[in-house]
Amino acid sequence: MSEIFVEKFRGLVPLYLEEPWQEADGIAMADLDAVFTELNLTVPQALREFLHALGNCEDLMEAYYYFWDPEELEVQDGYLLFLEDEDEAYTWGVRADQADVPDPIVWRRNNATGAWVNEEGTFSEFVFDMLDWVFSDDED
Repeated sequence: MSEIFVEKFRGLVPLYLEEPWQEADGIAMADLDAVFTELNLTVPQALREFLHALGNCEDLMEAYYYFWDPEELEVQDGYLLFLEDEDEAYTWGVRADQADVPDPIVWRRNNATGAWVNEEGTFSEFVFDMLDWVFSDDED
């Protein structure tokens, strides 16, 4: 499978952290494959490539909300969970039955009610929009 998203995700390091992307910012694809095999998870290409590009870059992985480490990914309520806010009030995921879609739609769960809401954007769109919001200058 050819990489579609890796270079765009790597580009977030110089864009927001003003330093060049380094191999240590990511996680080797072989290591990701081993974790996902052990967990028996199918992970969408965009999420896999995000973790491959930035999985060890704490400044982006924990910029505002907390992206889960590969070994923490899990399926609940039919959704593959990958992100939560610091108060654990909300969790984000993609539908597990859409894991074979390269860039699936993101959903947000209200953890108090269990209700899921469509975020109306794909994983890659969600990541780029979220980080743009996190790192945007309030004066802009």
